[in-house]
Amino acid sequence: MKHFPSNIAFKYPWRKYQQRVLEELSDHLSDKHLHVIAPPGSGKTVLGLEVMLRLNEPVLILAPTIAIRNQWIQRFCELFLQSDDTPNWISRDIRNPAFMTVSTYQGLHAACSHRGIEIVNDDEKEETQSKNQKSASKNLNAITKGLLEKGVKTIVLDEAHHLKNEWWATLTAIKEKLDPVIVGLTATPPYDVTGAEWQRYTELNGPVDTEITVPELIIEGDLCPHQDYIYFTLPTDDEKKGIDTIKYRMEKLFEEVKNDLTLIEAIKKHPAWLSPKDHLDWIYSNVECYSAMLIFLNTNNIEIPRKHIEIVTDKNDEIPTLDYGWMETLLDFYLYREKEHFTIYDEHRLKCLNKLKSYGAMERRKVTFSNNSKVDTKLILSISKLNAIESITNFEHKQLGNNLRMVILTDYIRKEFYVNDTDNNGALNKIGVLPIFEKLRRKNINNKKIGVLSGSFVIIPKSALPQLEQRANEYNITINSTLVPFDDKYVLVNQTEQIKHYIVQIVTDIFEAGEIEVLIGTKSLLGEGWDAPAINSLILASFVGSFVLSNQMRGRAIRTQQGNENKTGNIWHLVCIDPESIDGGRDLQLMKRRFKGFVGVSYKEENGIENGLERLQIPDTLYSQHTLNFKNDETFKIAAARDDLKTKWDKALTNGVNLVEEIKIPFHEAIEKTSYQETKRFHYNKTITHFTSGVVSGILAYSEGVLNLFGRSIRNIRSLEQVTFMLSIVGVGGIFFFGSKVYKSLRLYIGYKEISKDIEQISNALLHTLHDEGHIQTHFSDLNIVTNVDNDGTIHCYLEGGSTYEKSIFMNSLAELIGPIDNPRYVIIRTSRLLFIKQKDYHSVPEILSKTKKPAQNFELYWRKYVGHCHLVFTRNQEGRELLVKSRTKALISQLDDEIEQVSKWR
Repeated sequence: MKHFPSNIAFKYPWRKYQQRVLEELSDHLSDKHLHVIAPPGSGKTVLGLEVMLRLNEPVLILAPTIAIRNQWIQRFCELFLQSDDTPNWISRDIRNPAFMTVSTYQGLHAACSHRGIEIVNDDEKEETQSKNQKSASKNLNAITKGLLEKGVKTIVLDEAHHLKNEWWATLTAIKEKLDPVIVGLTATPPYDVTGAEWQRYTELNGPVDTEITVPELIIEGDLCPHQDYIYFTLPTDDEKKGIDTIKYRMEKLFEEVKNDLTLIEAIKKHPAWLSPKDHLDWIYSNVECYSAMLIFLNTNNIEIPRKHIEIVTDKNDEIPTLDYGWMETLLDFYLYREKEHFTIYDEHRLKCLNKLKSYGAMERRKVTFSNNSKVDTKLILSISKLNAIESITNFEHKQLGNNLRMVILTDYIRKEFYVNDTDNNGALNKIGVLPIFEKLRRKNINNKKIGVLSGSFVIIPKSALPQLEQRANEYNITINSTLVPFDDKYVLVNQTEQIKHYIVQIVTDIFEAGEIEVLIGTKSLLGEGWDAPAINSLILASFVGSFVLSNQMRGRAIRTQQGNENKTGNIWHLVCIDPESIDGGRDLQLMKRRFKGFVGVSYKEENGIENGLERLQIPDTLYSQHTLNFKNDETFKIAAARDDLKTKWDKALTNGVNLVEEIKIPFHEAIEKTSYQETKRFHYNKTITHFTSGVVSGILAYSEGVLNLFGRSIRNIRSLEQVTFMLSIVGVGGIFFFGSKVYKSLRLYIGYKEISKDIEQISNALLHTLHDEGHIQTHFSDLNIVTNVDNDGTIHCYLEGGSTYEKSIFMNSLAELIGPIDNPRYVIIRTSRLLFIKQKDYHSVPEILSKTKKPAQNFELYWRKYVGHCHLVFTRNQEGRELLVKSRTKALISQLDDEIEQVSKWR
């Protein structure tokens, strides 16, 4: 059997968004990859099955769990074959493949690793990297041979984010041997991983080709109007004391290491310091370490010769101040990266390492002064969030009353908080299912019906027991329950072998019927795959898992409910602020990263839909309890207006037709500071201020001096020649006094002027080149670059027209072009001049145009045409590498690398 039977077809009409993906299929598959992002409820499984049919070759489908594996086969038989019977050409056994083989990632890895039977486990465990990860195994060749003999040419990866763990190595090896078409389907790409992990993810799945978006699903009636809200807290007094102690110790350690005479001596004896010109190759490959050396020595009042500074930047640039970031780089270099030149200091290195460990500044062979995991843990797992959960629950119940269907998802059960005693008044000092239950039970002021559903604990209100028993009878199951010893209003359902396969469904049924109004459970049991359309409020009290799982959990609350056309969903996130951190602390930063994957209506822009945290209008400073209380109260007022939420979605949806990926350059208020970031961030709103105030203050200051001079000298002037001579002195003095201030401010002003004015011209040069080189094939007259600046001064740029794949190519290339310079093959040096000021900017030529010289040269020609004078430099020779180092330091865009981002907006 080489092809599917010809009579197989999907039994229903395609939804509009599914049809769109299928119409663009040939474009997407040009690189032998189809990577689709589609939220829960979008029908991505049937979409994957249709793509499989159109490719019409033997296929391997991989799913994250056995339940989802079986679901693929079930859906194929029901919706395509329209039969209850599974044909013999479908196999579940990776060791005995058939024309269509459906397995799990665990099953494939176990077979290739010769580890025996696949473990049946539908709960997603915390994904961790195996310490004994191997890219090949004894049985890999046998599995590959079996797939090759069946002619497998397509691999479908369902929820491919699960490849963050050791399975990726096995699958990568399989991919290399089979050279198949890869179809990657996921609801939640792993946006919150490191750059290396994201690169690995996209190398396997290919770049994202298309996304079925939340607004499309709401238009089609598959998702309900919903909104994400954040409830903010501050650490408890005890937690604050602990955080302050840790930070004090870090600062004390920093000062001790900064003044370590042996470390200073070791750095001064490194060959790159002694003779930099003889070690340029090493410097070009280790520019961060080299810069950290210079910064460290400069901080210790050791003069840095110009020959060092000129290697990495212009001679007039100032050396940054040593901060935690640079110190981390230096110590990582001293302790680990430098294998040769510090061996005579091994005893001191060991002593230094032990000191760092004793202070808690070492985590997994990484020096951490600034992002200390102990501080992060205190914020992320702060007990203050229990109070937040209580406040949100009381608020939602006040709004919805008996119609509330709230789910609270968390990480752990915390069995120790269930006591076999008539009193349960112990301190609640951890977050988990039972502590949350206790927090709500003890002060249940409005008699909410609270329940618990987890793998080992099921607690329901006593009033719900008859309904539970009735539903259990339908499954021929007898319920065995006991009163909760410390509260006779609740019963504990005893788990038995008979009930364990049905208890989740039975409790879900009585929850949807209103016998339970607030259901507390674990993410592993309810976070993924569980369905309860009645949910109208969700609190995510899960802090251990990844973004991937948080978005899966979020999907529980946003599905439509049959018979309830007016359903809306509120999703609550909890964040504990570090009041002494300039960025709000790790908990807030993690939430910002997660919100990149959450699309919703904006409260920043009227009738707008976009992703990211900014749409909630979070204040820049959240440092006091008063500020937090004000923001939380404001959030409650917005969340109470559920009818307004539906109206807001309806209005916003009419303002666009699709979700557009665009480049966004925010216009932030500058915060004067000396830190690691000062060499990378360019607060361009200050440039105009500096220019204007520099001119005004210069004129005022100079005029004052001139008037004083004339006042003192007027009585001594005897002739017209003396007046002329005096005015000449004033003019020359003015040039020296005033010119330097204008020069500095004007240089900054020009830098901002270039980036804001020229985005459109740069984008046009890029678009023409991509079109010429065949990467974008839509007729040029149907394409349009759109750039605008909003009221906040934020620059937006996106492509109108073209396929989703072409837009993806354009946006990824533009992000490379105006983003931070890493290690491109070619660099464009742009030069411009205004009056006497020469400006030089550096840009990476996108990788897609850098594989050979010809497209890079073509890009240079279009740059000259649309942007202006430039110079193309190849960076893989000595001269190019030297320029690459300087461009990393000097590029205007490198100073913006923390600000530029790709965002999604409904347009």
